[in-house]
Order: sequence, then structure tokens, then C-alpha cells
Amino acid sequence: MPHTDTVLGAPAERLEGRQKVTGAARYAAEHPQPGRAHAWPVPAAVVRGRVTEVDSSAARALPGVLAVLTPGDAPRVAEPEDATLAVLQDSRVPHRGWCVALVVAETLETARAAAHLVRVHYDSEPYDIELSADHPRAYEPEEANAGLPGRVEHGDPEGAFAAAATRVDVAYRVPPLHNHPMEPHATTARWDDDRLTVYTSSQGGTTARAVLAQMFELPEDKVTVVSEHVGGGFGSKGTPRPDLILAAMAALRTARPVTLAHPRRQLPTTVGHRAPTLHRLRLGADPDGRLTALVHEVTTQTSRVKEFVEQAAVPARVMYATPNLRTVHRVVALDVPSPSWMRAPGESPGMYALESAMDELAEALGMDPVRLRIRNEPEHEPGTGMPFSSRHLVQCLREGARRFDWEDRDPRPGARREGPWLLGTGVAAATYPTSAVPATATARALPDGTFTVRINATDIGTGARTVLAQIAADTLATTLDRVRIEIGHSDLPPAWLAGGSTGTASWGWAVHDACADLAARLAVREGPLPPDGLEAHADTAGRADAEVPYARHAFGAHFAEVAVDTVTGETRVRRLLGVFAAGHILNSRTARSQFTGAMIMGLGMALTESSTLDPAFGDFPECDLASYHVPANADVPAVEAHWIDEDDTHLNPMGSKGIGEIGIVGTAAAIGNAVHHATGVRCRELPLTPDRILAGLPATG
Repeated sequence: MPHTDTVLGAPAERLEGRQKVTGAARYAAEHPQPGRAHAWPVPAAVVRGRVTEVDSSAARALPGVLAVLTPGDAPRVAEPEDATLAVLQDSRVPHRGWCVALVVAETLETARAAAHLVRVHYDSEPYDIELSADHPRAYEPEEANAGLPGRVEHGDPEGAFAAAATRVDVAYRVPPLHNHPMEPHATTARWDDDRLTVYTSSQGGTTARAVLAQMFELPEDKVTVVSEHVGGGFGSKGTPRPDLILAAMAALRTARPVTLAHPRRQLPTTVGHRAPTLHRLRLGADPDGRLTALVHEVTTQTSRVKEFVEQAAVPARVMYATPNLRTVHRVVALDVPSPSWMRAPGESPGMYALESAMDELAEALGMDPVRLRIRNEPEHEPGTGMPFSSRHLVQCLREGARRFDWEDRDPRPGARREGPWLLGTGVAAATYPTSAVPATATARALPDGTFTVRINATDIGTGARTVLAQIAADTLATTLDRVRIEIGHSDLPPAWLAGGSTGTASWGWAVHDACADLAARLAVREGPLPPDGLEAHADTAGRADAEVPYARHAFGAHFAEVAVDTVTGETRVRRLLGVFAAGHILNSRTARSQFTGAMIMGLGMALTESSTLDPAFGDFPECDLASYHVPANADVPAVEAHWIDEDDTHLNPMGSKGIGEIGIVGTAAAIGNAVHHATGVRCRELPLTPDRILAGLPATG
């Protein structure tokens, strides 16, 4: 392979691609284990209460059933930091779907059949599952997710809003959303005396190992976690989920290897979801379109199991210059499943609301929405006052407008028609924070001229192992075919999980440093290498996590063209365009895949994806892919992703920013703004379903 193919930015093909298409890649439930048994969870059938009795006699009588674990007899584990992992440890039922028993059997089919024979009796208690902006138990947390302050305020936002020449005061709602990765959450666990080995679908094997060691009171060197191939996660596999603990419990009880793959219908209540968010936006502007006040208030929900606060007001602290700003979160603990991370947590729902409100402000001002955003470009991050390490949002907006022929746009809603179809275009900005986390890696030069790089990174389908190999090859000035990458095993040098768009930035830093050290040692070495080669080690602690005096973010601009059927209310997205400023792009092939994949996920958020909590049962009716609608091939239009290559020296040695999440941020707002431009209908609740569109169409004539 020519050396030019290893240059960072080149479209190198995935190293594991052949393994995946031929079936050689093993996922968590596919590792062969002699004597393997299968487990099937029994979910709680009440919203809140206590288990008073578990009658497992019929299940145990079924041939092939090995064990039924219940709250009264399951193995005891140490109390975890994450209370969602304290399964089968007591009789409480904090929400419907909580695991109240676990059947282990010789086959998957037997385990499933036996689980339906388990009879659980409950003492039910009153429950509350309905979120409202004025809920009496809502409170203002000190922190939202990621340790961010729950409230940021400066100036006099109330007074400035009241005095503004043009005001917008609007409310938006984003419903519960679910991750639904292609590979469900699954774990295969095996005990060998006091040693535990698990194959698990996880975004972070190092974290999973630490949690297992703590809960089962083992030294970490007695726990091995393998996550070599992961079939998607979107945040829901970022931290351990109940399958990890339940499989280890079942294997301990039966002295057999046990595989537990959560049925898809159980995922919404078991592995986390994006919490619903209620937004109120108040924007005030002077006659020239400069923001004089920005107030973003968010109310969301968490469970009674643990606090999780979707940080949806945070993007407003980043985006636009204003002397008067208030962003605040309110949360209420309900008897609902615990929400958790979902792709671009905070930014995705927060920017939908903010960018929709900015579109409404542009209309109220009679100003082009691209020009309005450019006019309010800040010199420093509004929430902190820190300078940006790099910020090229204006360039993204201008380049996107050029590619989208924005100047030819008729700004009047409903001006373009093709038969029964109304056509419209919309724009929205995007942002996502960029950072790095300490990681360790080794690089070894072998006598045959090849190199081995080892790090416990996780490739969740992003192409991470390929990009890490490119970083190594580029640093070592060698070809890609001479670099072997080992990832996804807890015996490798520890590294942070794949989440928060920090994976490659963190792992790549450690890989770069290890390879740079190795290259320097090779440059001065004389004579042949020893038989086992020469190795260098890197640890970025103290540097990757060092405080920096810069606000570091990726930015982007989304443009959408839609057609809305005035007869059926159906919305068809004809074209999506994203232009991004995300540092130095390390692999143009995998980067484009990440950008466009996230944009398609944003299309689903805008048009099809939605969930509800049934008030009578406290459960999500949309619990499978037949009722929770993700985009199909027919829904996906021409999707284009482009980028501006940034030279940012305040990031990491590669100059890269995370790209896994910014593609979804802003997509839903761009589509919603395009629908309004097409029809004059402003839907402030997602998704933009035909019934909601039709309800507004008569008012437009």
C-alpha cells in the first residue's frame, strides 16, 4: 500500500471490514463457549411497589431450566455507584420493566418460555409518571450531566427581554427517544474458579472491568472484559447495563458460561433513553437583529433510581452573543425508567429548540435566518467568556448557503408548490464540545519491520481501529499494512470509553505519543532489534485532562429541503447538507460515514422517532422497531457532508475534534424550519407527523 494512504485525512478502508462482511467478527453473544447456557430476564409488571412472592415452580419444571434467580436468592453483590446495576438485590420495583427474576436454561428458547411461566406477586404503590413544566416536585439541580452547572446567568435577561424591540417567547417539546442499536445489549460471562471473563457489547471495556471488580469484590486482574466488535451503542452502552451484572450472576450460580442478550422489547425500560425535555425560549433583539436577551429554560425528568439531568440548555451558553443570558435546568424524579446518554445528549434536543426559536426570530425580524446567525457571532464563549480555540461557524454557514443555492430562496412560506406538494428549505447551526481524556497505549517495533499498537479502545462501528492505525502509521512514517492494531480487550493498556465524541481524540493522543517515542528510539538505535522487538509506552494523564484557557467546540451548519403533501400531511426530505468545522479530519471515508449517519439519525428525530409513557401502565408502548419508527432506506434522501479543515493547536497532537455526534445536532431543527418555510405551519413538538402538519395546514389556506 502506498505511504500516501496513511496520511491523516486519507480515505483508508476499514481494517475489520472483511471480518464483518464474512461473519468472522465475533460479537458479544457469538463467542463459542462449551456448555453455554442462556438467560432471559423477567421484567416487573407494575409501575411501583415491591415483590412479595416469586412462584418459579412451573418454570423450574420445564426440561432444560437450570436456575431461576429471584430477589430473595440471587448472588449478593457490593452496592454499585450506578444504582441501575443493583438488580435482584431487594424486593423494590422502582419502575415497570425493572428486572424481578432471571431464568437460566440450556437454550435460548427454553429460557424465554420458562420466563413466561414465572409468576410474580406484587404489593403495588401509587405512582407518578407524568412530566409537566409546573410539576410541584420539580427542582433546580446544582449540576446537569457532565458536571455542568445547572444554571448560568449574566446581565439582566428579564429586563432586557421586556425592553426588546422584537421578542419571541415560545415553547418546544422533545419526546422520549430510544437508542436501539443494531446489536442489542448482550453479555457472555464465564467463571474459572475466581476469575471472571465476559464478552460484552460495551463502549468501554475498562469501565466495565472496574465495575465488575467492584461489585463482585475481585481484584481487577481477575476480571477480563472483551469488546472487540460492538454493533452500535449511541451512548446506551457507554456505561455498564444490567446485562453485564445479570450474566455474571447467572454464570456464578450455574457454574456454566451464560449469555444474556436483552430482548429488543425490553431495551426501552432497561438500558436508558433520551429523557423528554420541555423547553421555553425567550429571545429579544434590537431592530438590527442583534440579540439583547436569551433565556432558555428546560424541564426534564429523571428516575427515582438515580439522578440524570439532560443538559439541554447548555448549547445556548455557546452559540450567540448576548449581554443578557439565562440558561437553567429543572428536573423531577418520577417512577420511570432511568434516562441515560443518547447521541449528543443535551445538544441534540437543546439545539432543536434554540435553532427553531432563532428561525422564529428571523421571521419576526423579517431577516434572512443565515444572516441573523452570522450577525450574532460571538467573539468569546458567551457562557464563560473564554476565547474559542477555533470557531468557524460563519464559514460553515456561508459555505453551506453557497452549496445549497440559498441566495435564490424565496423567503415567503408556501411560495413553492409542485402539485399537492409544498416545498421549503431550512437552516440550523450545530455545536458539540470537544475534549480528551487520559489514555495509555504501547507501540512495539518488530524485527520483520512491522509494528503492533495496543490500547483498550472500542470500535462501535465508527472506524476507530482504522483511524488509530493511520495515526500510528503517520507518526512512524510507515505504511498502513505494516501496523497491527489491538483493541477491545481489558488486558490491553487502559483507555477511556467511546463516548462524548472523545474516543479518537483521547486514544489517538496516546497512540501518537507511544509511536513518536518509539520512532525517536528507533532513529538513534544501531544494530538489529531483539527477537521480541522494541516497545514504547505512553500515558497522557496530566496533559489530556489538563485545564486549558479555551472553549473547545466543533461547529456546523445544516441545510434541509423538504416537500410536504397538503393532502396527507406527509413530509419528505429531499436533500440534507451538512458543513462542519471539526478540526483536522483523520479519515475522510469514515468521517463522512459518521456525519451522514448522524444526520440520518437527526432525520428520524425530526419525522418518525417518538415514544410515550402509557399513563395507565407506566410503560413505553413503542418498544420495538415495528412501533418505534427509525428511518428506512426510502426515507433517506441525498445526504451530503462537507467540512472545513481547521488548524487548531489547542486540541491534541492530531488537531482533531470529535465528530460522532455533531452530525445529529441541528438536523431536526433544519428540517422543522424547512417544513415551516414550505407550509407556514410551525410545529413545536417532535416528531413532525402528518396529523400535526394537517392540523396546521387549514390556517395557512
